[in-house]
Amino acid sequence: MKVQYFTDTDTLLMQFCDTPVTETRDLDDDTTLDLDRNGNICAITIEHASQRAGAPEFTYEEVSA
Repeated sequence: MKVQYFTDTDTLLMQFCDTPVTETRDLDDDTTLDLDRNGNICAITIEHASQRAGAPEFTYEEVSA
């Protein structure tokens, strides 16, 4: 998984895999979902991320059972 925040455009890109994207769906005016040929999520892009997703602040926590 790769998370990138582009300060110049206030865009957050979360890439879940490196599979070729075959379809992009608009979830709303500022959010897109990229899918591979099997319908698996490859990436999510969020525009205006500082207001909508709290970017660039980011925390990661691994929880084990």
